[in-house]
Amino acid sequence: MELKMIGDKPATVQANDAVFGRDFNEALVHQVVVAFQANARVGSRAQKDRGAVNHSTRKPWRQKGTGRARAGMTSSPLWRGGGKIFPNSPDENFSHKVNRKMYRAGMASILSQLAREDRIRVVDEFKVDAPKTKVLAQKVKALGFDQVLVLIDEVDRNLQLSARNLSNVQVMSARNANPVALVRSPRVLMTRSAVARLEELLK
Repeated sequence: MELKMIGDKPATVQANDAVFGRDFNEALVHQVVVAFQANARVGSRAQKDRGAVNHSTRKPWRQKGTGRARAGMTSSPLWRGGGKIFPNSPDENFSHKVNRKMYRAGMASILSQLAREDRIRVVDEFKVDAPKTKVLAQKVKALGFDQVLVLIDEVDRNLQLSARNLSNVQVMSARNANPVALVRSPRVLMTRSAVARLEELLK
């Protein structure tokens, strides 16, 4: 698979077909994306059952003779302000298990589809001399991108500080590339070293 480069003269980079030339597997990509999002969830929400609600245990009214339905206590889940029947627990586990081989195949499938749709561009290097958001925004615009995911071998502090206030530019190292970021980005810009690192990680 050949990836187009950005430069004064048209050029291409030869990429490994095992990573950038794989057939698209929609079911696998869906599973990998869902698993990544599920594993990022934190089970921090909590609700109370009828035993944890702060209510009196006194019977609201006598059992018979009132014409109303019998009731034992106001903490019943049937009452407003009562406990939940199946409450959410703070230690709830949302994680999905995905084998390493499946995850790598899913990532390669996403990258291959991006390459087929001509949404990947390659540059020799990508850096800024100072931690300036305006400088990075101008650099991205000069390359012809409105919204882009930038993958480089290692993110330096200048790039990290320059990109954190830009909503349309996301910069991350090739090692931290994830399926959700790749799927959501309309365009992906990679350095040569990032391409080599992805081939090393996903082969």
